Amino acid sequence: MKIDHIAIYTNDLERLKDFYEKYFSAISNSKYHNPKTGLETYFLSFENGARLEIMTRPNLNINEAISPFCGFIHLAFSLGSKEIVDTLTNKLVEDGYTLLSGPRTTGDGYYESCILDPDGNQIELVA
Repeated sequence: MKIDHIAIYTNDLERLKDFYEKYFSAISNSKYHNPKTGLETYFLSFENGARLEIMTRPNLNINEAISPFCGFIHLAFSLGSKEIVDTLTNKLVEDGYTLLSGPRTTGDGYYESCILDPDGNQIELVA
């Protein structure tokens, strides 16, 4: 068994699609639109077969959860080396994205940094 994909809602579908295409080399399918419900989605595919579905619809509710909270907390991308983690982290910070931590070696041995995507979703970059 494997997880087929993870899905997240966004208020700005195109901005989030562009972010994952630019920084993580995601490949997008054509936009799906359901005129009855207003739902619009993209599936973003990554090099190793992982997929992220990004979705929007009219009148989304914004849940201002206070961290820590129960539920999904981050997406992690394995980049292959410390140098790539450092390079991408620096590029994201230069481009104005929020750095939460790192790059650093964690207590459990991961080399990682944590940033926020345009919607405030936490992204871990790991070696």
